Amino acid sequence: MSMVEEPLYPIAVLIDELKNDDIQLRLNSIRRLSTIARALGEERTRKELIPFLSENNDDDDEVLLAMAEELGVFIPYVGGVEHAHVLLPPLETLCTVEETCVREKAVESLCRIGSQMRETDLVDWFIPLVKRLAAGEWFTARVSACGLFHIASPSAPEMLKTELRSIYSQLCQDDMPMVRRSAATNLGKFSATVESAHLKTDIMSMFEDLTQDDQDSVRLLAVEGCATLGKLLEPQDCVAHILPVIINFSQDKSWRVRYMVANQLYELCEAVGPEPTRTDLVPAYVRLLRDNEAEVRIAAAGKVTKFCRILNPELSIQHILPCVKELSSDSSQHVRSALASVIMGMAPVLGKDATIEQLLPIFLSLLKDEFPDVRLNIISKLDQVNQVIGIDLLSQSLLPAIVELAEDRHWRVRLAIIEYIPLLASQLGVGFFDDKLGALCMQWLQDKVYSIRDAATNNLKRLAEEFGPEWAMQHIVPQVLDMITNPHYLYRMTILRAISLLAPVMGSEITISKLLPVVINVSKDRVPNIKFNVAKVLQSLIPIVDHSVVEKTIRPCLVELCEDPDVDVRFFANQALQSVDHVIMSS
Repeated sequence: MSMVEEPLYPIAVLIDELKNDDIQLRLNSIRRLSTIARALGEERTRKELIPFLSENNDDDDEVLLAMAEELGVFIPYVGGVEHAHVLLPPLETLCTVEETCVREKAVESLCRIGSQMRETDLVDWFIPLVKRLAAGEWFTARVSACGLFHIASPSAPEMLKTELRSIYSQLCQDDMPMVRRSAATNLGKFSATVESAHLKTDIMSMFEDLTQDDQDSVRLLAVEGCATLGKLLEPQDCVAHILPVIINFSQDKSWRVRYMVANQLYELCEAVGPEPTRTDLVPAYVRLLRDNEAEVRIAAAGKVTKFCRILNPELSIQHILPCVKELSSDSSQHVRSALASVIMGMAPVLGKDATIEQLLPIFLSLLKDEFPDVRLNIISKLDQVNQVIGIDLLSQSLLPAIVELAEDRHWRVRLAIIEYIPLLASQLGVGFFDDKLGALCMQWLQDKVYSIRDAATNNLKRLAEEFGPEWAMQHIVPQVLDMITNPHYLYRMTILRAISLLAPVMGSEITISKLLPVVINVSKDRVPNIKFNVAKVLQSLIPIVDHSVVEKTIRPCLVELCEDPDVDVRFFANQALQSVDHVIMSS
């Protein structure tokens, strides 16, 4: 092929593949756009490739999505920022397609390109594009336009800025709810680029239109705008304009709007300041905590600790705690679960006395909840309460419940308790642990569920690290080694796993004198699964013990296992022997 024809080849292949019936070929071709652009060079990319893509009206959304994504990073291939505007036409077309994800990706790419464009180019190319989309006949164009104003506005001259605000105001009153939804979603971004003089006039009137919309899907998006706008306005303006809207929304007839208020209330409190929060938002929040829709109560319950942090303890005890008590016996398990996940954080906020008097009974009732997730959420946050009321009180009141949960019929609850034991052990101290929880840790090694047995072995290792090898030698190792004679092979395997985890913590001496003989003994077991696990454990012990022990004790055992009739036992024994050879060679 001659030098003249060669650069034509990629574009010819691309065009063929983009017209191919096979979607995969078309997708591959789009994904290789950057390679093709490099082959063509900047000028031909601008003059041939981009126009071709603008005309290519593929009907498959996957291909269009890939194209919208690729074009967003295409500035270097068209000759840099001064030529960025050539990428706008194909993306403008993609902003009008029916598929939402394609439009969103096209808007994202336009924002990326627009944020890199020079100011003059933005005025000459980008702002006209936004105006065209905003005046589009089909609603999809107008939906996309809303997401571009925050890029267009900052660099526009004063006249154009006024025009853009007026266009956005029209979009906020569009006939199509989808357009109004998009306008509500993007109002916060657009407001951030508007001068404060126009915030109170133009932006607030748009905001008020959206908050009074007859579609709840538009109103709930306006709730999100409350927090963003609140941060942009002065506190007194925020109280005058935003606060009444929040109060109204908290009593909206649509539960979805109330749900959004419950979710956003903490941010809204930060925006309006402490005083209005106490006088106006506390009653609104109490209403949400007692809402007749479970979803709203879930959202409100999940924010209870954050909300209490803003208030002083007296107000929390007076207004919020009665609601918390009601929620702890709510008919919906999901409400109780949401409450359980945050209620422990209230202890540091309320202080010791209130926690003991008011919160402990609630914790106890949640710990006895019939729904496992509620119990789990309480267990996993016990340390927050411990810091406030001290371990003595905690152990008297909560320990019986923990012991009960350790034998819970749901294995996930037992698992959560096991994972929490090392933290509990470090808080309770060694004496208390031995009295109350030591027996439980051994009991879990013989659980019917594998995940529990596996977690129990890891738990023993973490306890040995916490309390030291001497304590482990007294309280863990003898009981563990006694279990190696269990008639069921699965429990014997658990003990092998425990040995392999404990050995690095216990050190060379105890491993050689206590743990290794047990492992060697078990290599004579009649069950192949046990024997190949012995090979694995011996392999893990090689770095811990002396070379002389490896040669005298471990190697002969592995050589014997290499002769085993079972293929898996031979495989793992050979693997372990290779490790032995490797260690001896390297030393």
